[in-house]
Amino acid sequence: MVKQFVDAQIKNNKVVVFSKSYCPYCKMAKSALSDAGLKEYTLIEIENRDDCSDIQDYLLSLTGGRSVPRVFINGKFVGGGSELKSFQAKGKLVPMLKEAQAL
Repeated sequence: MVKQFVDAQIKNNKVVVFSKSYCPYCKMAKSALSDAGLKEYTLIEIENRDDCSDIQDYLLSLTGGRSVPRVFINGKFVGGGSELKSFQAKGKLVPMLKEAQAL
């Protein structure tokens, strides 16, 4: 069930962030998206979900990492907080979001 949930979120949304509300790297990723001008995206805070650990296990199989955030743009895993902050600093995040028709 976790696989279907995660796959559907990635497939059906232009930008998806799997996050934990208290995580500093998650905050970094959300700030980078906000700084890029993105107002609406799919945010899944997993820490209070019964399947939190299962989601992280499945994200590990998809992305090679279990930690959050796991950010997907246009169905493609693009990284976590550090990567998004770097993309934004280098002016690469806005073009990625525009290409995904999220901006």
